[in-house]
Amino acid sequence: MVELIVLFYGTNISVMAAGANLATTLSVLLSFGYLSIYYKIYRKEIKREKTKYKRERVLKIVKDILFVSIPITLSSIMSTLNKNIDSITVVRGLKKFLSEGNAKLQYGILSGKVDTLITLPLSFNIAFATALVPAISGTIAKGDKEKAAKRISFSLLVTILIGLPCTFGMIVFAQPILNLLFPNATNGEMLLQISAVTIIFSVLAQTVNGALQGLGKIMIPAISSFIGLIIKLISNIILIQIPEIGVNGAAIGSIINNIVAFIISFIMLIKTIKLDMKPMKFIIKPLFATIIMCLCSYTLYYILITKDIPERIVTIISLIFAMGIYGVSIIILKIFDKEEFSMIPYGDKIQNTLKKLGISGT
Repeated sequence: MVELIVLFYGTNISVMAAGANLATTLSVLLSFGYLSIYYKIYRKEIKREKTKYKRERVLKIVKDILFVSIPITLSSIMSTLNKNIDSITVVRGLKKFLSEGNAKLQYGILSGKVDTLITLPLSFNIAFATALVPAISGTIAKGDKEKAAKRISFSLLVTILIGLPCTFGMIVFAQPILNLLFPNATNGEMLLQISAVTIIFSVLAQTVNGALQGLGKIMIPAISSFIGLIIKLISNIILIQIPEIGVNGAAIGSIINNIVAFIISFIMLIKTIKLDMKPMKFIIKPLFATIIMCLCSYTLYYILITKDIPERIVTIISLIFAMGIYGVSIIILKIFDKEEFSMIPYGDKIQNTLKKLGISGT
């Protein structure tokens, strides 16, 4: 949609913003239309299902939907407000000891480059968090708490395996990544390294909140996000005004925000359902695999950068190599058991391939 608007109307910012909003609205309408048509076509088959549905009044159904959707929407709003806090506090705080131009430049680095890179892993993990809600609520409705606990534990393990390499990778390769993606504006290494710490806690909070919503604890994610947001606001106001910290205070505030929100949600989760999370499996092995990845990939980067090879090519090769090493490390360390392997897309095929190669993945 935005590409079409640029093609026909040029790069007018207001028109592009309106187009982006229009695209979102149209996508929601199309989704609603698809579901309505699907129901009309298959409603006879749905009615013939063995499960007996209890007839309810439309008003009650609407109330139930709002009861679930409003807290979930509030949680999403909190995430947006987190960025608004930076837009309100960063420039004002920096102007205490910097010129307005430099203050805006620092905020531009934070919002334009760092935030974009930091939110990228969240887009990968959101699939697990979203899929977790109906999966858990379905098993809970059937009274199978054990299966729900296994699904939550598996999702948390996958989240850790996504979050840790992204966090450490951003820290180790901060400057090469900035050089690769923003060749004309490469500053912001330390800010990116500090902000990278938020990744692991953000993705964990995302998955934990999905689990809580699936368990019917829909207000907890909103409450934990709100508490984290207040702490973020206070941290920003205090830290950004300190010249030695400056814009890094916004990154530190985000770290504290996500840690607090995650801890609150996780405590409520383990109080609601019993999870089997062994430290060796969920912390030590993933951490060890991540360290191996960083050491091997950065060694390769260090060797190649001394050769007559463009830095961009070296960075791309090193990052691809890092992903490969990380995958191999996960298999060698046997982080997934046989049942968990089967839950991964194409997991059974991967296992069969590993067995043919003489490698045991479990």
